[in-house]
Amino acid sequence: MKSNQLTLKFTSLAENVSIARMLIASVAAQLDLSLNDIEELKVVVSEAVSNAIIHGYHNEPGHIVHLTLDIDPEALKITVKDNGCGIPDIEQALQPAYSTDPERMGLGFVFMQSFMDDLQVESVVNNGTTVTMVKFLDRTKPSSH
Repeated sequence: MKSNQLTLKFTSLAENVSIARMLIASVAAQLDLSLNDIEELKVVVSEAVSNAIIHGYHNEPGHIVHLTLDIDPEALKITVKDNGCGIPDIEQALQPAYSTDPERMGLGFVFMQSFMDDLQVESVVNNGTTVTMVKFLDRTKPSSH
């Protein structure tokens, strides 16, 4: 398998979450992942992009969200970056049911941690947040091709 990189840059509109989901689903399907893995990837991308729009940019349109997919034979790395308000306390933000928005369940990072093999969150207040998630690709199972 060849290495590949895709970058999608889009404005901070809620309707762009579905486009991010379609991109990860298309890429995951090419990687011969299970339907369950594909669903989990769609959830984590939705959560990370939604966090950027809702929390990073306070639902203000006109800002930019960056989604980068790095694919190599061993892993799929997903990076979602915003230049929004940042997270003052990452450790607190990673706690289950914590949310700055009372309308939200606060489970986004919980899903990211449980569905992905690695999760890194870097954030600088008033400068933005970068969420990096890695899914290791199991190349030991026989291919269905």
